[in-house]
Amino acid sequence: MRLRELRRGKNLSQKELGEIVDIHHTHIWRYEKGTSRPSSGTLKRLADALGATTDYLIGGNTEAVAQAKLEDQELLNHFQELEKLPEDDKSVVKKLLEAFITRRKLQTLLVAK
Repeated sequence: MRLRELRRGKNLSQKELGEIVDIHHTHIWRYEKGTSRPSSGTLKRLADALGATTDYLIGGNTEAVAQAKLEDQELLNHFQELEKLPEDDKSVVKKLLEAFITRRKLQTLLVAK
């Protein structure tokens, strides 16, 4: 996780970051050491406090992350809930999303002609 790098880049101590995201600074230490992982809600608060995305914070591709910042809070909440589902259910949701997006793109192409 890139937590330490981002925290230091913002010139924040573990205690200061903990106060910002409303968790005890020992949790920050554990996350940075890799002995514990934050919940999705805590991860989101950490990313927001550090001006990053959750994907970037956990070590995702920086180019994809820059494009992946989700602004719609309701949609973000739904995706966070989806992460808790079994893999089979996630697969169904992914297929539905792919089908919807493909259909929308086709409609856009047809209207443009």
